[in-house]
Amino acid sequence: PPIGVLLRAAAWPLYWAAQGSVLTGVWVIGHECGHHAFSDYPLLDNAVGFVLHSALLTPFFAWKYSHRRHHANTGSMENDEVYVAKTRDALRWYTPLVFGNPVGRLVYIALQLTLAWPLYLAFNLSGQNYGGRFTCHYDPYSPLYTAQERVPVLVSDAGILAALLAIYKLSVAFGFWTVVRLYGVPVLVVSVLFVLITYLHHTHLALPHYDSSEWDWLRGALATMDRDYGLLNRVLHNVTDTHVLHHIFPNMPHYHAMEATRAMRPLLGEYYMFDDTPIVK
Repeated sequence: PPIGVLLRAAAWPLYWAAQGSVLTGVWVIGHECGHHAFSDYPLLDNAVGFVLHSALLTPFFAWKYSHRRHHANTGSMENDEVYVAKTRDALRWYTPLVFGNPVGRLVYIALQLTLAWPLYLAFNLSGQNYGGRFTCHYDPYSPLYTAQERVPVLVSDAGILAALLAIYKLSVAFGFWTVVRLYGVPVLVVSVLFVLITYLHHTHLALPHYDSSEWDWLRGALATMDRDYGLLNRVLHNVTDTHVLHHIFPNMPHYHAMEATRAMRPLLGEYYMFDDTPIVK
């Protein structure tokens, strides 16, 4: 009956939003494993992180290494890994055309939220420029990695290939569109939320980016913004509203982050950055 069709049409987006949010929380646990914040045992952290991130099509060791560079160089114009602000003379000629009108901004936001994460992994989109060299998270010889990190990067690639094989087998068994509805769209939601969260953590008019004459690690670590995502704060293990703390103590487990943030805020005073502007705005 028509009412059943309408109910199903309404239920799928609700499922995608809920499942995508929960899977983003699972991704956050994998991220904690990459920081050795999950357990006291590095082998267990690596095993759990590898399984969780591979299942969500994230190359665990590869991203762990590039993310470590980000934490070591946050806010540095020359050395930060992602979300490096451009100088005025580096802007493209078409920048005013894209950002000078609401339609251009909306299209850019849509493309950024859906494509930026896979394009960053594959082609280093929005990443640091390594002297014009091709940079890819799946390439063990990428300038992102040292010689000692190449084998774990290959293991990451194997994890992604295993996940893709499982997706193929499930598609053969249950149908392609069933897998897209149950798994594909929620994983896309993970990508959207991940880009949204990290972009807003590191992009704000109040956040400076430093050149080499002024940057130091603590200044960079404090150049990040906590934000309020309402109910999603809990679903995402408070990665949203304890990011300042995370940059100062990256190996602190998420279940201590709120307590530690409450203790840290009065100590940092004006240097603690929080914006409660609604996220959609």
